[in-house]
Amino acid sequence: MTPDQRPRPVRRQIVTFAVIGVINTATYYGFYLLFLVSLPYLAAHVFAFLLSMTGSFFLNARFTYRTRPTLRKFLLFPLTNAANFLITTAGVYVIVDVLRQGSRFAPLAASMAAVPVTFVVSRWVMSPGRPAVTDPEADPEAGAVRDAGRSAVREIA
Repeated sequence: MTPDQRPRPVRRQIVTFAVIGVINTATYYGFYLLFLVSLPYLAAHVFAFLLSMTGSFFLNARFTYRTRPTLRKFLLFPLTNAANFLITTAGVYVIVDVLRQGSRFAPLAASMAAVPVTFVVSRWVMSPGRPAVTDPEADPEAGAVRDAGRSAVREIA
């Protein structure tokens, strides 16, 4: 495989994040429907969201960011979903109460707007202090740019 054919880490993270997002959405939706049987739709949404967010943390730590899940990251991870939670909750409310659409599919529609924000924030929490590309073998251009920047700093100093 030539360097041009190698997937860049950020692209791999985005793809993995998307796949886990699909799994997470299916998990969330299953819990939502289960809770909707006995709870009001907003309560069902909150409980399903909390359970699926926990699963999302462990899956993203392992497969997307390839980092050890720590208590600190676990405690910060809800921040990554705060925007997601606000966007989806507002979206569910607007779809159900304002637009008068059914509560059954509202969370799926509302969640689509939150995905890009969630990726950016989760990457920041799960990979603190690490540059976007950490492996010059996986992205030789980024490694060369980084090395050139270090050389320039040494020459100036």
